[in-house]
Amino acid sequence: MNSSPPKKEKNLKERIWNDTFLYTLTAIFIGLLAGAVILVITGFNPLEAYSVLFTGIFGSFKNFMYAVQYATPIIFTGLSVTFAFKTGLFNIGAEGQYIIGSVAALAASILVPLPPIAHGIFCILAGGIAGACWGGIAGALKAYKGIHEVIVTIMLNWIAFYLSNFLVMSPAFKKPNSTASVNILPSSDISTTMFRGVFGPVKIHWGMVLALAAVAFCWIVLNKTTLGYRLRAVGFNRNAAEYGGIYVGRSIITSMGIAGTLSGVGGAVQVLGVVEKLTQLAAQEGYGFDGISVSMIGGQNPIGALFAGLFYGGMKYGGSKLNTIGAPSELVNVIIGVIIYSIAIMGAFRILVRFFKDQKKEKL
Repeated sequence: MNSSPPKKEKNLKERIWNDTFLYTLTAIFIGLLAGAVILVITGFNPLEAYSVLFTGIFGSFKNFMYAVQYATPIIFTGLSVTFAFKTGLFNIGAEGQYIIGSVAALAASILVPLPPIAHGIFCILAGGIAGACWGGIAGALKAYKGIHEVIVTIMLNWIAFYLSNFLVMSPAFKKPNSTASVNILPSSDISTTMFRGVFGPVKIHWGMVLALAAVAFCWIVLNKTTLGYRLRAVGFNRNAAEYGGIYVGRSIITSMGIAGTLSGVGGAVQVLGVVEKLTQLAAQEGYGFDGISVSMIGGQNPIGALFAGLFYGGMKYGGSKLNTIGAPSELVNVIIGVIIYSIAIMGAFRILVRFFKDQKKEKL
């Protein structure tokens, strides 16, 4: 008598086992649970704290739009990391590419005056091209010298950081008696104020729409084009791709160039739509490193990166409201950290289970 489970039941179990979305939801639950435990230990009411946190995001349309605004550059850097990962590359350099994109956008705004709308588009393109070149450096060194992209991109992050500080304090950009640059020209501003009479003034910018377009671009390129097929083939097996006639070096440079473009545009829209200037910084702002977290939470998927970016940005923005009840806003960083570790641990567990199953099959 056959005691094995029915085929439908077995297929259902396999789908659940391989469901990345389910694992992400589980990790988020674990993260929120860990945050609640910490709140109890430190003398705060978790229900009150989470109520303040989520009201800070969804309590009003204005709060929600500011949360989306906060999430926008993180979505771009998350897509950058995701795109590179899908093609077999680990883009630690999203931070540097973001910085270079913001510097290029600021320079294009101040040094190349143009009519409104056209000026904003030109500055965004400048940021994207600068990010592509910065990412392309790491791609070229990987393709032709065999230098690992992680090492190169980490060094490029610091070069971009200090280059930004140098340019901000240079006579061409420095605001007198300040540690910040002059503001962008009004003609390059991509922000607008909406719903003045209904919800109060809510500032939005084109970058929110561009983020959605970037998600669609990444998904289409990776899944529906021959370019995406070549890039993913190189990521899966470089030697097999080369044997199949794919120019591996060019694919690596292209992948890092596209990843750099995404981060560079993220930096550009942040300067043109939100901060409107650059300041001399003591440390990197971390948008690129937040993008690594977003990519992991999103399951290295462009659509997942969108929702993960919104979640991450919303948590960061809503977390700032925790100070109103005396709870530390750093709690959000703990929750995000637990979520990422949970995803990593569950991923490792799945790999181990598959390994032992394969070993068992080979013995049989």
